[in-house]
Amino acid sequence: QLQLVESGGGLVQPGGSLRLSCAASGFHLDFYNMGWFRQAPGKEREGVSCIQNRSGGPYYADSVRGRFTISKDYARRMLYLQMNSLKPEDTAVYFCAISMSREMCSNGEVNYWGQGTQVTVSS
Repeated sequence: QLQLVESGGGLVQPGGSLRLSCAASGFHLDFYNMGWFRQAPGKEREGVSCIQNRSGGPYYADSVRGRFTISKDYARRMLYLQMNSLKPEDTAVYFCAISMSREMCSNGEVNYWGQGTQVTVSS
């Protein structure tokens, strides 16, 4: 059974850091591209950062480039999102996702979603 389980969200002050984790099971990691999306109240879900299953560099949304880092651990079957210098506008529910599309972050084509984890940036 395919599963994506996120963890690591929480409340953090502006300028702080969080690391999100996504535990993947039930599928071969090489078959899918993986990434992180977020959805803030009243806004559309947006691609934050994605990593392709084989060649190609990671994708970052302009709003997070230089602050967020995506990584994948094949052995542990984990996807991570290190978030530094967090801002109040980063507040959202963050979702782990997989896709057959290499441009999943920009075209929003996702085959499977995790349940999401809340990130709140506030003083």
